[in-house]
Amino acid sequence: MKFFIDTANLAQIKEAQALGVLDGVTTNPSLMAKEGIKGQENILNHYKTICEIVDGDVSAEVIATDYENMVKEGEILAALHPQIVVKVPITKDGIKAIKYFTNKGIRTNCTLVFSVGQALLAAKAGASYVSPFVGRLDDIASDGIELVAQIVEMYGFYGYDTEVLAASIRSTQHIIQCAQAGADVITSPLEPILGLLKHPLTDSGLEKFLADYKKVNG
Repeated sequence: MKFFIDTANLAQIKEAQALGVLDGVTTNPSLMAKEGIKGQENILNHYKTICEIVDGDVSAEVIATDYENMVKEGEILAALHPQIVVKVPITKDGIKAIKYFTNKGIRTNCTLVFSVGQALLAAKAGASYVSPFVGRLDDIASDGIELVAQIVEMYGFYGYDTEVLAASIRSTQHIIQCAQAGADVITSPLEPILGLLKHPLTDSGLEKFLADYKKVNG
C-alpha cells in the first residue's frame, strides 16, 4: 500500500520524505489556504516546490466546477511537472473532464467519492486514482472503510486499473483498516502515519534493553 501525505506544509512533507516511506502528496485549496498560500502564481509555484521534494505523484486540484474551465486548469496543472496528477471532483462535468484528460494522457484523481456508483463512473472514465472519503462518511454514521472494501472488490472483479486512494483519514486505525480492506493508497496527515510507529510494548522493551545494557557496560 502506498503512503501519501495530505498537506501543503513543506516541513511536514520533508519530514515524511525523510522517513523513507512516502510515495506521494495530495493537497487542495483549503490546505493551501491553511499555509497562507494565495494567488494562482503562488499556488502553482508551491506545487512545483512539492514536486521537487517528493519522488512520487502530487495531486493538484482544479477549482473550476464547469467542464471547459476544469480542462483549462487541468492542462495548466499537468504542464507544471510530470509528477502532477490532476484532481477532479465527481460531478457530471468532472467525469467528462476526466475522460478528456485520459484521452490526452493526463493522469487524474477523482475526488469527493462517497459511493460505489461514483467510483464505477470514475474508473470507466479512466481515472488514475479514485478517492473515497473515509472520515467524512464516518461523520454521518456511515462506514467509510466498508466503501473502500466495496470499491476494491468491484475494481478487482472488472479488472479496472484505477487505484483506490483512501482519503479523509483521521486516525492510525483508519490506515490499518484501509490496508486490511485492500486500498492501493492512503493519504493522511503526518500524525496518523507516525502513529503506526507507536506501541507501549516497544517503548517498554527498548527501555529494558537499555537498562540491561547499562548493567553490563556501566
